[in-house]
Amino acid sequence: MSRPGTDEIVVEHLTKQYKRLRAVDDLSFRVRSGRVTGFLGPNGAGKTTTLRMLLGLVTPTAGTATFGSRKYVDLPDPVREVGAVLEASSANRGRTGRNHLRMICRAAGLPDSRADEVLATVGLTPAANRKFKGYSLGMKQRLGIAAALLGDPRVLILDEPANGLDPEGIRWMRDLLKSLAAEGRTVLVSSHLLGEMQLLADDVVIVAAGKLIRQGPVHDVLGDGSGHAQVRVRSPQTEQLTAALATLGATVTPAPDGSLLVHGAEAAAIGHAAFTAGVELHELATEQGDLEQVFLQLTAGKAGIR
Repeated sequence: MSRPGTDEIVVEHLTKQYKRLRAVDDLSFRVRSGRVTGFLGPNGAGKTTTLRMLLGLVTPTAGTATFGSRKYVDLPDPVREVGAVLEASSANRGRTGRNHLRMICRAAGLPDSRADEVLATVGLTPAANRKFKGYSLGMKQRLGIAAALLGDPRVLILDEPANGLDPEGIRWMRDLLKSLAAEGRTVLVSSHLLGEMQLLADDVVIVAAGKLIRQGPVHDVLGDGSGHAQVRVRSPQTEQLTAALATLGATVTPAPDGSLLVHGAEAAAIGHAAFTAGVELHELATEQGDLEQVFLQLTAGKAGIR
């Protein structure tokens, strides 16, 4: 295995055993820098326990969870290296959003001005002087993200950050996280909003019952495992087309509407094979997979409270 970068999240053989429950079971995956990674799984899959072990809040039974090769507790200046939101921000109900962030700045040795900078980043400047007790759940989520960004960290870990956000807020969140990853940061996001994760994530890690089920780039997970998406092709010469596709080593499945669903070959290769065989095509289209459908197929029988 190559030496991980200092901004990468590396989970290796991570296990957490409680008295009668193995919450995380020999889990290994890597989160690369410069990308948004979705951390997905049904309720009880062990996602939050994994994140808490990564942040030193829970002690693993076995295995390691590190940033590069360092545990969170060994980071010399964690506020400037890792920002995390594991739940909606909590604060003194009578304190304003700005003062809440300034308190964190002083504890971390950061200038007060940093509070105003991150308030602007998360769109809370108009509410900076409002007391926390008057914040909506969506505003609390934004304040939590602002707190995570105070140290300008290279790594961000967010657990269900879209909870309480309206559609506009969810789109804002997506744009923010993509822009942070584009700066080279490492972004790990746990979420149940699979449609949103399909738009947001570059990579996904799917877990169930504490075990790794699937990991990789989203386009691979949505495809057939070889990086190819499903291709739908239709022809009045179905038998000749099927024979032509056999030369590509692709898997061909007849669809109820008379078309053929092809896995293991790209549309350009399929079109070329048909042309070479003299087969007339009436349809040739690459179909984007659906993350929700793939997720449900991969976790079938593994969901539920354990």
